[in-house]
Amino acid sequence: MAQNAGNDLPDPQSFPELFDGLLKRRMFAYVIDLLILAFIVSAVMILGLVAGIVTLGLALPALIFAVPVSIVGYYALTLGSQKRATVGMGMMDIVLTPARGQPLDGWRAFAHPLVFWITCWVLAPFSLMVALFMPRRQMLHDLIVGVLMVRRSPMDRHWASEAI
Repeated sequence: MAQNAGNDLPDPQSFPELFDGLLKRRMFAYVIDLLILAFIVSAVMILGLVAGIVTLGLALPALIFAVPVSIVGYYALTLGSQKRATVGMGMMDIVLTPARGQPLDGWRAFAHPLVFWITCWVLAPFSLMVALFMPRRQMLHDLIVGVLMVRRSPMDRHWASEAI
């Protein structure tokens, strides 16, 4: 699966600016996205509790579905957009790319955060260690889904130079 994505991707030795400080940027993007998700989930919970009070508890079971849907919705709206980045990733100048210049398809936009959360819960230290030894700084979930995280501004310059 990851083999298909790697054929047109830039080489870290030829384009080191694409991978400069990538792991640190990913960490900060993760913290920013966690704060945003905490706000979204809190808002959904408050709305759900208000709905639960108004309906005398009948709406409370809907929270079981509303919270995961709001989290998936955040990733769908951000990773599935033309920017191919969550808000935190955009602030840290990084972007998720499956192959040269292609937008993320729905499957990868859904699978990447899902596999990310699973690998973080189950294999957190291993997933981080994988990135330290990979030349493109891909984490375990990136390899499974077949995507690459790079810096956006140097990537835009890279794709522009490749088009010439």
